[in-house]
Amino acid sequence: MVSPLLADLFESHRAHLLSVAYRLTGSVGDAEDAVQESWLRMAGVHQSEIDDLRAWLTTVVSRICLDHLRSAAVRRESYVGQWLPEPIVTTPSRTPDPLDVVVRNQDSRMAAMVVLDALTPQQRVALVLHDSLDVPFDEIAEILGVSADAARQLAVRARKAAAQAPEPVPDEVHDQAVQKFLAALATGDVVAVAATLHPDATFVADAGGTTKTALNVVAGAEKIARLALGLWRKHLEEPGLDMGFAAVNGQSGLVLTDPNSPFGRPVRVLGFSVRDGKVWAAYDFANVMKLSGARLR
Repeated sequence: MVSPLLADLFESHRAHLLSVAYRLTGSVGDAEDAVQESWLRMAGVHQSEIDDLRAWLTTVVSRICLDHLRSAAVRRESYVGQWLPEPIVTTPSRTPDPLDVVVRNQDSRMAAMVVLDALTPQQRVALVLHDSLDVPFDEIAEILGVSADAARQLAVRARKAAAQAPEPVPDEVHDQAVQKFLAALATGDVVAVAATLHPDATFVADAGGTTKTALNVVAGAEKIARLALGLWRKHLEEPGLDMGFAAVNGQSGLVLTDPNSPFGRPVRVLGFSVRDGKVWAAYDFANVMKLSGARLR
């Protein structure tokens, strides 16, 4: 039986745990499940066995997420097309949600999450726990079942890979780059659209086999401009869908919703990363099964 005081303390750590779990799994559903499971495990432990509740819960959630990551690795082997981490899609007018705290963290920006998704489960846990939470390597080693030196090396390798992601830009810089890109799309001019894209820009679509064709990663400003214009025209002509702005992992993106749904469910989400004042990456989420982190109302 969990005392009311301990229950209140757990709730005070929920947003932190959700943030850790999301960064570790890249899945809103798995993150929420991990936090709930940590509550159940806490309920089965005598309070005298927990010296530092936040640290204890962080360790428990990390172990649970490590299991989720290993299961996800198996799922990806049969996944159709490109794989992206699940986005967190929010609007300012919503009821406050623990996910709001998650997206305030710059480490949860989509470019950073994409890099994390490319790491091995052990590398990911080592990097997030040490570099973001200052968990000592001996404690990380215990979670991973390796030596402290091995845990340190896992973090070093992960850190090198994580350096590939661009530094997060201020919201106003991000917004300006995205607005220029969208304004260029409205002109229908390929050259104008390409001018708003970084020379090293990439476009990644995650449909999970729900569309007729599975796009590979598209690279290069002109190729992306032509693709984006084609998608833009298609969605403008598609009846019954509304297009609007929303925050995707904390920064501006686009969301297509079905107004006929009683909940206005999103059917497609587009997120962006910006570098040198231009759109550096576009992330197209077309698999509705990956939109459980869309909290629009």
